[in-house]
Amino acid sequence: MAQHRRGLRPAAALAFAAVPLGFLAVFFAWPVAAIVRLGFGSGAAGVLRVLGAGATWRLVGFTLAQAAASTAVAVLAGLPVAFLLARVPGSAVVRVAVLVPFVLPTVVVGLAFKALLPGGGVVAIVLANAFFNVAVVARTVGGLWAHLDRRAEDAARALGASRWRAFTSVTLPALTPALGSAAAVVFLFCATSFGVVLLLGGARHRTLETEIYLRTVELLDLPGAAALSLVQFLAVVGVLVVGAVARRRRENALSLRGQAETVRRPRGGEWVAAGLGYAVVALLMVPIVTLVVRSFAGGTAGYEALAGTGFRGSLQVTGVQAALNSVRVATDATLLALVLGVLASVALVTLGRSRVRPGVVEAVDTALMLPLGVSAVTVGFGYLVTLDALPGDLRTSAALVPLAQALVVTPLVVRTLLPVLRSVDERLRQAAATLGAGPWRVWREVDIPLAGRSLLASAAFGYVVALGEFGATSFLVRPDTATLPVVIGRLVARPGELNNQMAYAACTLLMGVTVAITLLVERLRVRGVGEF
Repeated sequence: MAQHRRGLRPAAALAFAAVPLGFLAVFFAWPVAAIVRLGFGSGAAGVLRVLGAGATWRLVGFTLAQAAASTAVAVLAGLPVAFLLARVPGSAVVRVAVLVPFVLPTVVVGLAFKALLPGGGVVAIVLANAFFNVAVVARTVGGLWAHLDRRAEDAARALGASRWRAFTSVTLPALTPALGSAAAVVFLFCATSFGVVLLLGGARHRTLETEIYLRTVELLDLPGAAALSLVQFLAVVGVLVVGAVARRRRENALSLRGQAETVRRPRGGEWVAAGLGYAVVALLMVPIVTLVVRSFAGGTAGYEALAGTGFRGSLQVTGVQAALNSVRVATDATLLALVLGVLASVALVTLGRSRVRPGVVEAVDTALMLPLGVSAVTVGFGYLVTLDALPGDLRTSAALVPLAQALVVTPLVVRTLLPVLRSVDERLRQAAATLGAGPWRVWREVDIPLAGRSLLASAAFGYVVALGEFGATSFLVRPDTATLPVVIGRLVARPGELNNQMAYAACTLLMGVTVAITLLVERLRVRGVGEF
């Protein structure tokens, strides 16, 4: 009875979970299953032929290889930055600087690396994907590193170990849960990268994600797209399971350690690690600065042209209208994702505190993460195939794009909010229950106030991600309601110097908004808690 008085009952938690899971069933599982069924319906032999083709497995091999290479680069670059965040004073600027690349639209990053490496290719793809994900490694690993007591490493040094030996023998093993969690997330993001590979890979280098897009949109090869979607889905589930186990280990490690007083000026060889961290931050700024400089290559012509529709009317909307479309769609998607994310987080925390088997909690958590790893093209095409069966035929509705974006934003809201709710001191809840507070009042008076800043941070974080979403939006949006990232992609694909100048100018403006919202997220976030 005491357990139920301190929080919601498991039955209520399951009811909460039913809302986001129901949303996933209707707007994710059903469309994806419909595409797979449609592909098999046109002949299982066609699907088996694709699965048995050597070209398919070369495609799988390239997808996994570039994802593994990108993950390795991101981990190596992220470790010294994690040291800065965990051990060096005055890291607030560094924290913002590494988060900005993570939330930049893929089309913006693709265009920036295309300006730096005009030929594109594998190196450009790997560097661009790593550029995106250094923040995941730095903030995830740095969060655990900040809780490690320096005295264990100092003791190893006192016993004669070199600084490197003390790091590899004492600190690195303690960071393994965070490294595993970060690497799994980065690998997932890199394996399903769309905009970067589309812009930098061209026709020479394709991944599963871009090949699904090609077969669905241009070749209308549904059996082939269905087969590739199955391969991608199975790979994603495997990575999510590994990530869930690693994330649980990291959260357990955090719960076993209090916040240690580890921030101090570097000493001796620590300056080398700090210098490497600052060098990585400086390198992360190079594509951003390049983009801004290119936007002014023709003076302010590109910015002025945003009031029009590009060279010879390349677009059906002006740049200003596209920006307003982006704001409207991102707002709708974020509000929906907040509702779903809060319900899911409350349900997962309540189920975790009850006697429900841990496997059930992990299964629900993993299900909520699935949309991050399934082709946006598969989901978008599935919408066009299935949603006419719902009242109002959503296929022609303006709500279609916010629904698709909410699928991507909701997992990020959960990953931001859930660790904070799990970290609420159970003694506060017990004290409230002892004073007569019921389950709902405990949540209202204890959990929600403590998680309020994280809730606002997750809203801002989700908003900036929705603002720059490109994959699903590029497939679903109508020409007259195009968002700014979609307009940028179309301008890059069309001839004319004015179109290029408009694309760079639009990227710079979108990047400016991203930086402003990132600063807001940093001010609101709960220090030392949260996935990103």
